[in-house]
Amino acid sequence: MLYWFLYPLAPDFPLFNVLRYITFRTAGATLTALLVCFLMGPCVIRWLKKKQKEGQPIREDGPESHLLTKQGTPTMGGGLILGSMVISIFLWGNLADPYIWIILFVITGFGIVGGCDDYMKLKSRSSKGVSAKLRLLAQITISGIATYFIMQLAPENHATTLSVPFFKDFFLDLGWFFVPFAITVVVGSANAVNLTDGLDGLAIVPVMITAVCFSIISYVVGHALFSEYLQLQYVAGAGEIAVICGAIIGASLGFLWFNAPPAMVFMGDTGSLPLGGALGSIAVITKHELVLFIIGGLFVIETVSVIIQVAYFKMTGKRIFLMAPIHHHFEKKGWAEPTIVIRFWIISIVLALIGMTTLKLR
Repeated sequence: MLYWFLYPLAPDFPLFNVLRYITFRTAGATLTALLVCFLMGPCVIRWLKKKQKEGQPIREDGPESHLLTKQGTPTMGGGLILGSMVISIFLWGNLADPYIWIILFVITGFGIVGGCDDYMKLKSRSSKGVSAKLRLLAQITISGIATYFIMQLAPENHATTLSVPFFKDFFLDLGWFFVPFAITVVVGSANAVNLTDGLDGLAIVPVMITAVCFSIISYVVGHALFSEYLQLQYVAGAGEIAVICGAIIGASLGFLWFNAPPAMVFMGDTGSLPLGGALGSIAVITKHELVLFIIGGLFVIETVSVIIQVAYFKMTGKRIFLMAPIHHHFEKKGWAEPTIVIRFWIISIVLALIGMTTLKLR
């Protein structure tokens, strides 16, 4: 919005010329989302506590310590993240860029799905919300619509191609299989973040780390000269996604202030699903879907641990992990919650560094 209204005045007011730079607007989006989150946080948390007197329902089959340490903590704090992000994006983004609207659609859609799920959990006083089938159907529908428009805007002859890390000028043309693949990336990313969100601050920092990486990736692939130099697929208009990544970083950093152990509020599905969905759709737009699996490797590890646990239990009646997702396994082994969280952050940073090397090592 600022870009629309103030940048045209640059000939008369040279100061406004800075709005042409994506890097400046990304920084502005980060700081704005952070500030909005700081200002709105206390009011939102008080309101959530007033409405949710008993707080988020705690899993009865979860770690015993959670029944003591997390009882009464309100959920749906993801609304604070989404509100900060949307305000920041509208202020600093170039709203003429269609990619912004696609990602906003994904964020809003997944936010509604997550909000309904959290509401049903609170209403029923159970850890079970909206049925898994209905929730998955909604996620697939939202992702399918987003994928369609992404394909319409994709570079010529690359609408259905998959970029392979560490290989230059090598693309796999998936044909129409690209549609279910892209949907899987978005839906899988959303649910992977959701599964990781089980300890105070555990999910939000890896989300920030991933957003930092993709702010760089989106800026590079959206810049003709940089993408050519690094031998990446050029995606016109993708540079504007860096502003969205900036908003994600700022809102997440602001939320961490209130979510740091011991958490004053949980983001719930209201926050984890749209954040993961946004990262997945950004990866599809920038043609870095496989790189997301590396940078967001912590989310992959958490998801795979659940899949392995369920599959092995169905086959043998036994469990590989003491509890899944895997962060609960370490809780059961006696690790302190801050120890698990910080070590998982370190793993996320290492994986992000490995993922970023794919920009140059080709």
